[in-house]
Amino acid sequence: QVQLVESGGGLVQAGGSLRLSCVASRNIFSINTMSWYRQAPGKQREWLARISSSGSTNYAESVKGRFTISRNNAKTMVYLQMNSLKPEDTAVYYCNTFPAIPNYWGQGTQVTVSS
Repeated sequence: QVQLVESGGGLVQAGGSLRLSCVASRNIFSINTMSWYRQAPGKQREWLARISSSGSTNYAESVKGRFTISRNNAKTMVYLQMNSLKPEDTAVYYCNTFPAIPNYWGQGTQVTVSS
């Protein structure tokens, strides 16, 4: 059973930055494309960014230029650097593979951006 644990969320003012981290209970990263997702209250879960095992990245238009995904396979960690945060970025943030595997969803980490 793989567990993904996200951390690093918090309350930040608009324009601020946060760095989210995700660790896996075992090393799935070396063979999988990893992604970050988020879910705002009353909205569907949204894909944000993905990074392949070789380091290639893709971003949703809503975060392109502001968010950066990275990974450390040896540490089974994936990160999301979030800059220029906006109130509309407020959500619970999750990591998972791409495409997401339903059984891998963790608790997520709450990000709240105040205006």
